[in-house]
Amino acid sequence: MAMRKRSGSGSKRHLKEKVVQIYESFFRGEDLTTDNPTFWDEFFLLKPKIPQLEAEIHKLSTEQLINMKESMNILVEQCIEMLRQDHHIRLLYALQTLSALLITMYQRLEQDSNINIKTIMIGQENADTKMVKLFEQCSIILSGDVHESLKSMVLKLLLIIATGIENIDENPFVEYFMSNCLFEPLIQLLCTTTERQQHGYDVVMLLMFLINYKKHESTNPYVVKLSILDDELALNGYGQVITTALNDYVMSAFGGMQGNGGGGGWLSSLTSMVGGIFLTNDEQQPLARGQRNNGAEEGMLLAMYEASHLNRNFMTTLAHSSSTTASSAPPSPPATLPPHQSPPNLAQIQALDNDQPTNLLVTFFQYCSIIMADTRSESSINKCSLCFITLTCIVEDQFANSIMHDQNLTFKVQLYRLPMRHRKIVLEEPPSQPLASTLIDLLVEFIMCHLLKKFPGELYSLCVGVLLRLLSYQKRCKVRLARDWRPLWAALIALLKFLVTNETALLKRHNIFIMAQQVVNIFNLFITLGDTFLPTPASYDQLYYELIRMHQVFDNLFYMALRYSTGDGEYKAEALRLANCLVNVRAIIQHFSVKIEAWLDQQNLSTPSEEQILEVVRKNYDSLILKLQKGLESYERYSEQEHWPLLARTVRAARRRGDASALQQHSAAALHHYTAAP
Repeated sequence: MAMRKRSGSGSKRHLKEKVVQIYESFFRGEDLTTDNPTFWDEFFLLKPKIPQLEAEIHKLSTEQLINMKESMNILVEQCIEMLRQDHHIRLLYALQTLSALLITMYQRLEQDSNINIKTIMIGQENADTKMVKLFEQCSIILSGDVHESLKSMVLKLLLIIATGIENIDENPFVEYFMSNCLFEPLIQLLCTTTERQQHGYDVVMLLMFLINYKKHESTNPYVVKLSILDDELALNGYGQVITTALNDYVMSAFGGMQGNGGGGGWLSSLTSMVGGIFLTNDEQQPLARGQRNNGAEEGMLLAMYEASHLNRNFMTTLAHSSSTTASSAPPSPPATLPPHQSPPNLAQIQALDNDQPTNLLVTFFQYCSIIMADTRSESSINKCSLCFITLTCIVEDQFANSIMHDQNLTFKVQLYRLPMRHRKIVLEEPPSQPLASTLIDLLVEFIMCHLLKKFPGELYSLCVGVLLRLLSYQKRCKVRLARDWRPLWAALIALLKFLVTNETALLKRHNIFIMAQQVVNIFNLFITLGDTFLPTPASYDQLYYELIRMHQVFDNLFYMALRYSTGDGEYKAEALRLANCLVNVRAIIQHFSVKIEAWLDQQNLSTPSEEQILEVVRKNYDSLILKLQKGLESYERYSEQEHWPLLARTVRAARRRGDASALQQHSAAALHHYTAAP
């Protein structure tokens, strides 16, 4: 038997393991089956040495690798054949070997794009037959009564196949997922608690990737099947996987700021969290600590979007309540969490006011509040955009809106609030309120926190679009949300003021006239139709008071629009539309300004109180003439097409390389199970 010198020693030698000798002989092109018809049965009883196998493949030049294609075809085919055996040891080692081959060949492809990985791995003849056998056996294992580690290995193999190439549309193996659909066996793994805890994360990630394969070029069976899925257990399981993953990010940001003390509850964690964060300028805008950037976050967020966009039945899952008390909900099982991510500890869970029931919407709103605090990097903007288009899909759904506006379904939701110069973070318990009100608080927070030189105009447009859809539902269904609307009006006025003040700089990158018109039309919606959804007549009075009090902002906005509409610049048409849509706001300001001035002269006053102004407003509604404006509550239904680039970027960000160490762990667990004495 061959001997190899041990490194650093001229006299001591150690035996080279048989499987390593086989690898070396195989990749020298030797036919090892000539004198041994049972070679493959014996080979797959030998424990794979993955590092050595990978090293042998990497030693080959591109030309040598191409010349090895027939031998590689045979090796891959034998791996697939072994999956059909009842001998579990061979099956395990075949899965491990095939996974290692794929990982290594994808790495070689990244180094040399001229390599035809499909030809080298499965050849041209009978390629479809081989892949049909592979997917049939994967389906049988996933659906069968086998050890959980074996199912985990199959899922890892499938993820390796799906994510091997950065652009999934260019992956030649993913087409076989389409012709050999695994949707049913995958979705069934989400239906039971045990299997969901073991495999839920991998299942949802895999489905997310497959749904995004050429979804706009041809019929994708995973898109079709997810869109019509009505299995309540499966949908709830899908939602619980997302809830668990996103909740970990929430707890990392909120509860993980306790340092090494391990105690102190909510006050301690929040104080620590905000202690070192100050918003001074664009460059110093904070990134909420505790977030990870290994693809898991993007994957779960994209899975949330796909279900919200494709499946109306998923909206029932958004409201599926569960208790988050520490006594009834222990930390999520490690197998449910992304790789390399530890489960949150008990102190972190207790930091989140966990005596309240929760659901996926609650967790998603908390997650959004953290993500929306940071718009510095392209990655942050992508995640924030995806949050907004997911919210857009949710607020366009009638059932989701009915859930969020249900006065009997209230939650205490602790949103992350960004410390800023002009305000202090007041530590107080959040109110128990319908989720629609929480969503408005979330939108207000975003509007107020990003009025920066690097103005994220596209995000603001999405934000205002979500608000319009929410208000349209309230007007359409005559829902009166009991809340203080003044913070929203103040935020919208602050946005208009920012646009006017920074018009020169902003117009280089954004058409601020379109955004300003969106905001003004929301005010027009309140003015014209507010009596159908504002909670009390006093709310309507407060709206008029705010318009009158902040009249200078609207006057400046009008003069800016007038200036651009009378010129010959590129914004002439949009500026003219903005000036026209200000007609009712200006009518209110002019009408009541005269009445207030007259009243002040009559009372010989110079500084009236708010209540005195409101009294003048209430007495002079009858003489106010407004122009009837139609279609204020209308909007264009969400269209995914304009967001294709964003979704493609997110799919790439969610991609991670095949994890050989995780495969090794699952293989060891399964091997122990199948070899342990009964």
